[in-house]
Order: sequence, then structure tokens, then C-alpha cells
Amino acid sequence: MAPETNQHRLPTDTDTGMLLVISGPSGAGKTTITRAVERAMPGAVFSVSATTRAKTDADVDGVDYHFVSEEQFQQMVERDEFLEYAGVYGKRYGTPRAWVFEQLRRGRLVILEIDVQGAKIVKGKVPEMFSVFILPPSEEELLRRLRSRKREDEQKIQRRFAAAKQEILDAERSGVYDRFIVNNVLEASITEAIGAVQAELNRRSRRG
Repeated sequence: MAPETNQHRLPTDTDTGMLLVISGPSGAGKTTITRAVERAMPGAVFSVSATTRAKTDADVDGVDYHFVSEEQFQQMVERDEFLEYAGVYGKRYGTPRAWVFEQLRRGRLVILEIDVQGAKIVKGKVPEMFSVFILPPSEEELLRRLRSRKREDEQKIQRRFAAAKQEILDAERSGVYDRFIVNNVLEASITEAIGAVQAELNRRSRRG
């Protein structure tokens, strides 16, 4: 692909970059699968979102997120620096536009881990993206996984559970996703996700 072609093209630029969107509700295992795909695919890079949420001891700035203030985030919105952005539980998250298109011009596989609403927005801007949605095996298993993380009280877990069920419904109705993967056995789901991405890259290579 050749996104944002009004920018000066370098001799090293290519048209072989692919934007990969991976989504799924909390507890489905999307982050584990996303990171496994990133490690398995040569030239893959993970898009680090900007966020207004507080940095925890486990977070690494620039690796997990770019941590910014609410004022900084709003300034980025006003400068149209995001490919997509959204508010989640009172915090804001956004995908930096310039970095994504720069990596695509370099021929990279650029991976975004974003929600359904974000995927819809990105699809409108980059119609040729490839997208995967990670599903839990069942609602009962999803609730069990949310509880097993022991991060939140039952009220917050139930709120996440309700949001997760709605996100699954939205994803199935959206027409945005190319593949749905049921994460029953993690290793099998990772293999399936890697296979789906590789097959799409091969298909585009043959077409191009």
C-alpha cells in the first residue's frame, strides 16, 4: 500500500506494508495473541498508543503506552495527530497517525490492538487493513477469566463483562473483521492467528 502519498517518497519506501488490527474483549486473550503474532512475523511492529491513564509500576513508557496528560492528548486531537482515538472508562487512548504511516511506507506489518469502535474508524481511513477479532469460548469462560485476574472487585468485573458482551455483538455486526478466532486453547489460537496473517500477506504478495 502507499498511504499518505503526498509525503516525499524515499528510495527505501515500498508498497508492501500491511496494517493489522486485532481486537477482542477484556479476558479474551487478545494481548497475548497480539504479542505472539508480533514476535512470529518478520518486520512486524506494534503501534504504541498514547493514553491519559495513569502509569503503573508495571508499565514502561513508550513500550506499553505513551503516557500524556489530558491537555497534551487534547492538543494532539486538535492537531489531527491520531489515526483513531476513544475514551474508555474515563481515560483516553489514541493511535499516532504519522508513525503508523511511516512504518507502512517502510513495508512493515503494523499491528494495532484497538477496540471495535477504533477498528471502524481505521477501516474508513485504511480500507485495505486486515483485521482479526479474538472471541472467548463462551460467556461463562469469559467471566471466569475476568475473575481469575483478581485485578478488580465484582462490581467492576460485572461492568467489564457487560461491556465485553456488547463489544462482541458490535464486532459481529460491524462487517469490519476478516477473521474471528475463538481462543479456547491459547497455543492453537496463536497458531491460527499467525497462519491467518501469513496467508493474507502471501495473498497480497501474489496479487502485487
